Amino acid sequence: VQLQASGGGLVQAGGSLRLSCAASGTIFSVNTMGWYRKAPGRERELVAEYTGGDSVAYADSVKDRFTISRDNTKKMVYLQMNRLKPEDTAVYYCNAHGTILGAPAEVWGRGTQVTVSS
Repeated sequence: VQLQASGGGLVQAGGSLRLSCAASGTIFSVNTMGWYRKAPGRERELVAEYTGGDSVAYADSVKDRFTISRDNTKKMVYLQMNRLKPEDTAVYYCNAHGTILGAPAEVWGRGTQVTVSS
């Protein structure tokens, strides 16, 4: 079971990036997926995630700038990030909750670096 995130990079303030995350592993039944981030010297924090059904939670700092979306058939989740700010600089991690052979499971991806220059 793996989560593979991609799409990070270096962008100027005001620019956009789109992150993608794919969950692999046929035994992993995905229930929810989301994105977290960790900036240097700070705790890992929620960016956006599906909380159940089509309900979504966003961090206040990214509301109206970031949009999470998903493709359940492909077990993928995306994060469209617009109007990026230097304070968005962090390693972004994909997260998924589901079951593996009937047992609850939480899986983390390795992360993808997002750097926003001023």
